[in-house]
Amino acid sequence: MNSTYYRKGFGLKAAIEGQLTSDYSSAVVDALRAGGYRLQAGALGFRLAKEFGFCYGVDRAVEYAYETRRQFPDKRLFLVGEIIHNPHVNAKLTAMGITILRPVDGLFDFSAVRAEDVVIMPAFGVTMADFTALRAIGCVLVDTTCGSVLNVWKRVESYARDGFTAVIHGKHYHEETRATASQVTKHPGGKYLVVFDMAEAQLLCAFIEGRGEAADLAARFKAAASPGFDFATDLVRIGIANQTTMLSGESLAIAEELKRSMARRYGADQVDQHFRSFDTICSATQERQDAVHELLKDPPDLMVVVGGYNSSNTTHLAALCRERGVRTFHIEDAEAVDVTTGALRHQPRVKAPEEVVTGWLEGVRTIGITAGASTPNNKIGETVLRICAVAGVEPALG
Repeated sequence: MNSTYYRKGFGLKAAIEGQLTSDYSSAVVDALRAGGYRLQAGALGFRLAKEFGFCYGVDRAVEYAYETRRQFPDKRLFLVGEIIHNPHVNAKLTAMGITILRPVDGLFDFSAVRAEDVVIMPAFGVTMADFTALRAIGCVLVDTTCGSVLNVWKRVESYARDGFTAVIHGKHYHEETRATASQVTKHPGGKYLVVFDMAEAQLLCAFIEGRGEAADLAARFKAAASPGFDFATDLVRIGIANQTTMLSGESLAIAEELKRSMARRYGADQVDQHFRSFDTICSATQERQDAVHELLKDPPDLMVVVGGYNSSNTTHLAALCRERGVRTFHIEDAEAVDVTTGALRHQPRVKAPEEVVTGWLEGVRTIGITAGASTPNNKIGETVLRICAVAGVEPALG
C-alpha cells in the first residue's frame, strides 16, 4: 500500500464502532424492524420502507472518515466537499476537526493544503483534475469513493477508449457526475454529454435523426458537455451511463429511446457500431426505490421522506411517492418537525424554496417513512418521535 494513498481503511473499525453507534443508531428504528417495519403510536401507525437509510457505500465512507481521524490524531484533515449529502453527518465530521473544502462554481481551491496534511475524498469521488492536483501536493489521500461509482467510471472510460461519447443521465452539477464525466480525459479526444431527463434526451434523438440545430443544442448543453463538443460528429457513436442515484426507470427509458434513434438513423443492423449501454444504477438505490413501490401498494395517508435536499437519491424517492399520488413531505432533518408549533418545514419539489405547513397531521392515521442512502438511522427515529409529539401519542417501543 502506498503510504500516501489509502483506499481500504486502517483496520480501526472496532475502535470507532462505539462512536458510530452513539452517533447514528436508533432504538425507534430497531423497534420498527422488530415489528415487521410497523410501529403503532396510539391511533397513529407508522410503516417503514424495508430498504432505507445508509447504504454500504455510505457506511464505508463514514467509517473511513472516522478511522482517518483516529489514525491521524495530530494532523490537519481536509474533506473535498461533503462526505455524503447529509447535513447531520457532515456537521459531525466538522466537530471532529475535519475541514470541509467547499467548491466555488464547481471548483475546489487546494491552496490551503500542505504536503503534511491528510485529505479525504468523498463517496462521490473527485474529478481527475482534482485528484491530479492533490497528488501533486504530496499529501496523504484517503479515498472513500463508492464502489458503484467506480464501476461507472470504468464504463465511461471504456467508452472514451473505444471512441464513443459518454452520454450520462444525471445532474451535470452533481459531484458524482462531474467526477464521472472527467474520466473521459484519460483518453485523448474523450467526450461526454450529460442529460438531465427524457425531455433533454429527446432533443438529442431529434438531432440524431436529422431534426434540430446544433447551435440550439450547444446553447442548451453549454454547461453539460465536454469542451469543444461537436454535435455533428460527437453523437455518431455514443455510450450510455448514469449517475448511480437517478431514477432507474427513467435511465433505462432514456437508453432505449436513444437506441431507437440510432436504429432509425443508421439501420437496426448497424446499431452496435453506434450505440452501447450499461445500467449503472447502484443496487442500493434500486432497492430503496423498489421498497417504496412495495410500501405504496397499500398507500399510507402520507409519506415522509428524510434526507438532504441536495441528495439525489432522496429527492428521487420523494418524486416516486408523489408520482403515485400520495401526499409527500421531503424533510431534510428531524428538526423540520416543530414540536412546539406542530408545523412542518419541507421542500415541495427539487430546488424549490422550503415551505412551512400546519395542520398536516389532521385526519392522518397511517404514515409511510423512508430515507435516502445518506440518512442515518437516528434522524429517522427522531423524525418518528417528533411526529408522535405533535400528534400527542406515545410509540410502543416494547
